Amino acid sequence: MEPSMITSSFTAFALEPFPTIKPGEDLAEAITTVMQAQDVTLHDGDVIVVASKAVSTSENRRVDLTTVTPSAEALDLSARTGKPAEVVQLILDESDEHFVVGAHGPIIARHRLGLQLTAAGVDRDGPDAAWLLPTDPDSSARALRDSLAAATGITVAVVIADSDGRADRRGATVLSIGAAGITPLRVTEHVEPDGGVKHQEETLTDLVAAAAGLILGQRGRGAPVVVLRGVAYEPDNGGVRSMLHRRVP
Repeated sequence: MEPSMITSSFTAFALEPFPTIKPGEDLAEAITTVMQAQDVTLHDGDVIVVASKAVSTSENRRVDLTTVTPSAEALDLSARTGKPAEVVQLILDESDEHFVVGAHGPIIARHRLGLQLTAAGVDRDGPDAAWLLPTDPDSSARALRDSLAAATGITVAVVIADSDGRADRRGATVLSIGAAGITPLRVTEHVEPDGGVKHQEETLTDLVAAAAGLILGQRGRGAPVVVLRGVAYEPDNGGVRSMLHRRVP
C-alpha cells in the first residue's frame, strides 16, 4: 500500500440536527441546507456516509403492507419466525435465496442486488408499512455525490450504510450497500519472512460505514448523515457492486 493511502487518524461528525426526510424529498438539498445552517464546510476528500433509510425515504421506497398478499411459503416462514407474513413476503420478493438461523430466525437472505442481508434489507415502518432498500444503491450514491459536488464545488465520496445482523451472533453492525468516489476494496501487499508476497483485500467501504455507525442515527437518534475527514482512499466509481461475489448487471 502506498504511504499516501494509509490512514493514521481521522475525524467524524454528524450533521445534526437533521430534519426528517419526507418521501420524494431531495436528499442532497437537505444535506446542503443543514450544512449552511450549521456553518459546515466540506473539504476535498471527505467521505459522506448516509443511512440507507434516508436514501430509501428520498426514493419513496415505502410499501403499504395492506397491498401485500402472502404466499404459502411466506405464511410458513411467518409461523416459524414470528415475523408478519406480509413482511416475510417482501423479503422473498426482494431476494433470490434465504435461510433461517436457528429455529426461529432471523431470516438471512441474498438480495437481488447480490447483497446478503438480514431480512433482505426490509425494514418495518410501524405495523402497517415497510421500507425496501434503494433500487440501486451505487447509482444513488453517485447521484448524491454529483449533486453535492455541483452544490459545493467540493470533491467528496459517498457511502450508503445499512444496519445488518450476523448469522453467527446477536446484535447488529453497519456495512456499506452503495458507494461512489471511493474504491470499495483496499488492497495491501506484505512481504513474508520467506520472501513471498501476501496479497490482501479489505472491504474499505465497510470499514468506513462501521466507523460512521458509531454516530449514525440508530434507535431514533435521528442523525442519518455523517462526515468522515482524513480517511485515505483511492477514488473509484465501481461501487459496492464491484466487490460482490455475485454481481448483478
